Amino acid sequence: MVTHRRPSPSGLTQSARVTVLSAAAATAAAFVASPASADPQDTQTATQARVDRLYEQAEQATERFNKADERADELRAEVDHAQDVAARGQERINQMRGALGSVAGAQYRSGGIDPALALLLSEDPDSYLDKAAALDRISARQASDLHELRAAQRKLAQHRSEASRKLTELERSRATVARHKRTVERKLAEARQLLNSLPSDEREEYDRSSRSGAGRSETLPMPGGAPASARAGAAVLAAQQAVGKPYIWGANGPYGFDCSGLTQWSYAQAGVALPRTSQAQRYAGQQVPLDQAQPGDLVAYRDDASHIGMYMGNGQVVHAPYPGAPVRYDPVGMMPISSVTRV
Repeated sequence: MVTHRRPSPSGLTQSARVTVLSAAAATAAAFVASPASADPQDTQTATQARVDRLYEQAEQATERFNKADERADELRAEVDHAQDVAARGQERINQMRGALGSVAGAQYRSGGIDPALALLLSEDPDSYLDKAAALDRISARQASDLHELRAAQRKLAQHRSEASRKLTELERSRATVARHKRTVERKLAEARQLLNSLPSDEREEYDRSSRSGAGRSETLPMPGGAPASARAGAAVLAAQQAVGKPYIWGANGPYGFDCSGLTQWSYAQAGVALPRTSQAQRYAGQQVPLDQAQPGDLVAYRDDASHIGMYMGNGQVVHAPYPGAPVRYDPVGMMPISSVTRV
């Protein structure tokens, strides 16, 4: 007996219905998801946010570069000093050896005869006795000189060992500098590539805007209190002169600056030596509350203090923002503040 399967009302088999329903569900899901992912504004906002993150990471790497480079400079000076001390020590040892060698040679040439026999053969015994006494004194002094020579040799070996250790540390520091430099360059290149992917008008708007998205200016803000000291006032004047100059990572003036390079250079014009990095600068004076900030105070940003600017009054700081943006004025609250330091 032959049975016949009744066709489905739709004319589709069960398998075909599953396939169609699955395809319809996928299409509906894509339709629901596509508006958010395809919104150009959302894409551009995400790109700009990623650029900000890359600049932040590059700035953190720049501060590590600055710290390593500062240490390399210190080590170069220490190596030069250690090598100079070792060279002067070697010169002194050579002179001591020469003097001891002359005395030893004279004794050898005259010391082949027994002293008693030399006295008997001497035509002038009194003169001989005077010479013998002098030789005794020379021998005692020679022994002292020999002891001093040996001490100088030990000291020279220590200086050479110290110079060698410093050289090894210097090479490690140079390698660290090079590694951080590569990191900075990679982050900056990636950020610039992302910016170039934006439409020109949005790219220009990004370059014009501050990191907070608030308005910014390259003109002097209204006065907002007096500097806390004469040196702070001199640093403020120097920072004002730097406005408009380019951001150059790793630079501390006078033709370009990174963030801590700007503050270091500004205070150097006031005769104050600040550390090179923003992390160290935040501890270069007395920390004060933000509501007590005065022109010349240093404002450090983010928990790791990887960015820093100088308070100029009226709620404004001057700072070197990032590559492509010149030294400029921005609102003090452009980023999360970690500390305010009065130098």
